[in-house]
Amino acid sequence: MIAVFAPGQGSQSPGMFTPWLELPGVADLLGEWSEATGLDLVRLGTTADAEEIKDTAVTQPLLVALGTITALQLDLSGDFERVVAGHSVGELTAAALAGALLPAEAVALAARRGAEMAAACAATPTGMSALLGGDPDEVAAGIEAAGLTPANRNGAGQIVAAGALDKLAALAENPPAGARVRPLAVAGAFHTAYMAPAEAALASYASTLSVSDPRPILLSNADGAAVPTGAELLERLVRQVTRPVRWDLCLTTCRDLGVSSVIELAPAGTLAGIAKRELPGTEIVAVKTPADLDAARALIAASPQHGQGEHTPDFRVVVTPAKGVFTRAVGLVEGGDIAAGTKLGVIATNRDEHVITSPQAGVLAEWLRHDGDIVAAGLPVARIDHVEAS
Repeated sequence: MIAVFAPGQGSQSPGMFTPWLELPGVADLLGEWSEATGLDLVRLGTTADAEEIKDTAVTQPLLVALGTITALQLDLSGDFERVVAGHSVGELTAAALAGALLPAEAVALAARRGAEMAAACAATPTGMSALLGGDPDEVAAGIEAAGLTPANRNGAGQIVAAGALDKLAALAENPPAGARVRPLAVAGAFHTAYMAPAEAALASYASTLSVSDPRPILLSNADGAAVPTGAELLERLVRQVTRPVRWDLCLTTCRDLGVSSVIELAPAGTLAGIAKRELPGTEIVAVKTPADLDAARALIAASPQHGQGEHTPDFRVVVTPAKGVFTRAVGLVEGGDIAAGTKLGVIATNRDEHVITSPQAGVLAEWLRHDGDIVAAGLPVARIDHVEAS
């Protein structure tokens, strides 16, 4: 099975559209999408400097446009076994790849998302810092103890903290054991409560969009789960701006699916590097320029085709709603059937208890935490599998 990944903010570079404009039809597409967004995407992707394209309102539509162009050049509509996922704004690219949004709608949504997040960043001075190394759970707990949010859990020993600038500075002075802190050049605290105004604006905008059920499998940043319906996907895309990116859980699901090859769409590099460490033995192609398209096409040509009567797996990784002590529900065993809403366990905090329930009917495939484990918010506690005939 092939995983197709779409990168997020930070992967952009000046002139990244230039080689792609030599391909037939690309200039026309960018012209259409420029009208849809009110941005001159051709100029921004060719002659604009690094300072101009790091503006969140510009970066996001540029990335979705280039990722979508790459996918169209690869023709990912064939009947080969695949899963798609995108990091942060890359999830909009993934939605277009999965047929849930039309390409023009995905680029326009990225432009609106970028503009609203830029406005939210301007309202309060905030930032983000990457923490490299250390025990992941201890690092996440240390970030929360510092009054910050673990906004991205990327795997490969990297967690990104987000929040107020003074708290980020304090964290850098006293980092969790074994971790190094590296400030990131971003406009603000993405994927935190600071983005609540952007979420509200996007909810209104998203209500005007038409969306289809994603095909093939599309994994959500929220929990690494396969998203079954277009309606749920749209809700998740809206909520995503204030929720942490759990790229580590997307990679866990890829392992569970038996992914053997990865294609990262342009502007590629970051996610391919993480995949090399987190999915060892996987064949990886990072599409950086049109010169890399043939290698990606060769991976697709060698991928198994769907046979008759295949099943589409639907995964849910259930995560903790709060920091506390986890206790499993009595009587539940791995391999057992469960109904939607089944109580899986509780998280006990200093003040109260939070019940954790199954979001769907299926099989309790795996417990990911033991009784008595102290867990941070957003950590996986169980994986629920559901297989339904396609």
